[in-house]
Amino acid sequence: MNYFRSNHLFTLENGDSLSELTIAYKTYGTLNEQRDNVIWICHALTANSNVEDWWPSLVGEGLAFDTTKHFIVCDNILGSCYGTTGPTSVNTDTGNIFYHNFPFITIRDMVNAHQLLQKHLGIRKIHLLVGGSMGGYQALEWCVMQPELISHLFLLTTSAKENAWRIAIHTAQRMAIETDNTWKEQNGNAGKNGLKTARAIGMLTYRSYASFINKQTDDDNEKLDDYKASSYILYQGDKLAKRFSVYSYWLLTKAMDTHNLARGREDMITVLKNIRAKTLIIGISSDILCPVQEQKFLSEHIPDATFVTIESMYGHDGFLVETKQIIYHLSAWLK
Repeated sequence: MNYFRSNHLFTLENGDSLSELTIAYKTYGTLNEQRDNVIWICHALTANSNVEDWWPSLVGEGLAFDTTKHFIVCDNILGSCYGTTGPTSVNTDTGNIFYHNFPFITIRDMVNAHQLLQKHLGIRKIHLLVGGSMGGYQALEWCVMQPELISHLFLLTTSAKENAWRIAIHTAQRMAIETDNTWKEQNGNAGKNGLKTARAIGMLTYRSYASFINKQTDDDNEKLDDYKASSYILYQGDKLAKRFSVYSYWLLTKAMDTHNLARGREDMITVLKNIRAKTLIIGISSDILCPVQEQKFLSEHIPDATFVTIESMYGHDGFLVETKQIIYHLSAWLK
């Protein structure tokens, strides 16, 4: 893991600021002399900068993101808990951990942090910018903010704007966290049970009806309790609570709600038409969280866009699961 530290004031979209900023990031491969053989991967909500952890089989020698040809970068997003400045970082102005006192952030703030790292690494051009789900929000925003920087754009299960459906889900998740009577405590264990419940709500939208029926149905007709589906949801809640910060989860869902490419700009269609990158967009047939109609909208208005729907029973999480299909379509498009 690498760390970039900036001691300059980092001003946020809402006018607040951070007196300094640390960005955790990982790179693969070698930057060429032209400094333009870059694949930059923007990660989703609870992921980290180690792409091999959550997207295995895509990064490596001879793979879709080929480390013999490209310099691959993934940095942990602003507000997360995997090394980049966030709620569990120390506020150097006070000497205390931020916790609830971390300022409100937006997707554009995350992209501004990406840009700081890009300049630090001396990158002149991004050959391919990649983002799935919330990572797609960042990638789209970056293409609008710096259209001349990015040559190719690869988007999965994402949209031009956070819609009312997802904002409602995020609100329900934050309500679950806030009802935990430990949530207002200033320590690393606060709100853990609330986070488990928030994750349970999320899992119902990340997966699909078919995936639960196929994977979590009990064959025992006499069963009265301890169902597989219940165990699965409890397991997923425990798993996230052990590895992720409830403060970051609360903050980042708020940041997702701010995603709107048209904010402070022209109308949405005009904004999308100004994206210059050649674009591949993948939607997943069973995605109820970010349905394919939202990817179709992107493909209809980004000038040089190709749209593909892949079949999967895994819903929104298919962008992490269906790597064979993703690699097939990505490789064909890149050629």
